[in-house]
Amino acid sequence: MNISLIAPARKVTFDEMSFAFDYIRSRGHNPVYDERLFDSCNQFAGDDDTRAALIQEYLDRDDIDVMLCARGGYGTVRIIDKLNFEKFLQKPKWIAGYSDVTVLHAKMQSLGCESLHSTMPINFADNTAASLDSLFDAIEGKAISYEISSSDMNVFGKAEAQLVGGNISVLYSLLGSDIFPDTDGKILFLEDLDEYLYHIDRMMTALQRAGKLDNIKGLIVGGLTKMHDNNIPFGMSAEEIILEKVKDKNIPVCFNFPAGHIDDNRTLVLGKTTLLEVGDVVKVKC
Repeated sequence: MNISLIAPARKVTFDEMSFAFDYIRSRGHNPVYDERLFDSCNQFAGDDDTRAALIQEYLDRDDIDVMLCARGGYGTVRIIDKLNFEKFLQKPKWIAGYSDVTVLHAKMQSLGCESLHSTMPINFADNTAASLDSLFDAIEGKAISYEISSSDMNVFGKAEAQLVGGNISVLYSLLGSDIFPDTDGKILFLEDLDEYLYHIDRMMTALQRAGKLDNIKGLIVGGLTKMHDNNIPFGMSAEEIILEKVKDKNIPVCFNFPAGHIDDNRTLVLGKTTLLEVGDVVKVKC
């Protein structure tokens, strides 16, 4: 398969990508990129027009099978409205990544397309084998199925529905836009990095007040990595904050799912009907 690398947000260097180029080849695939991948404009991988133009080219090319985001950061939301998906929809392809890539995932969900919430090349050297295998299994069309140990905070239950979501901070920034995912009757996935606990509460309360949690059928919470507290403690963990918002909904809730800003970042297929079973063991099939 031809796997194009794109940088919709923060800039990358060739040295940062070289391990991933070699790894993609070792899996029998062809990494597709050119020097525009390494453009730089302050913290971005080129200015907005440059990043959008490169992504548009790969969206339109029939010979590209996968568009793999090199890294996250911030910047995808600045270019999302510059992109035209008309030709893409004639022959959809995988778009893969996480964190700031949640903007692209949300766009895919608004178009009725599936996408891969997965690790990215910037992380390949540190990822677990299970993380990398899950990405390439998904790319190659293999079934994705996980069984993990249950967390003490989990809420037992079973749900089968389309999976939507991504990074909490990015979803929060999309509230009120035309690409915020429809969460009604869906299983919601959430993860985040480097946030203060009070801000996790602010964002979850915003989602709650906007009605985005009202009718979800299940909740999968991935990594809540490097959370911070103030000198005067907030008084709840990130997990407790999230559980408070959904505890009365009689839905299955899974915490500590291996996805997000962690080395063991397993791939989930957003936009696809997914089975979630939460018991003494958590089972996810998508």
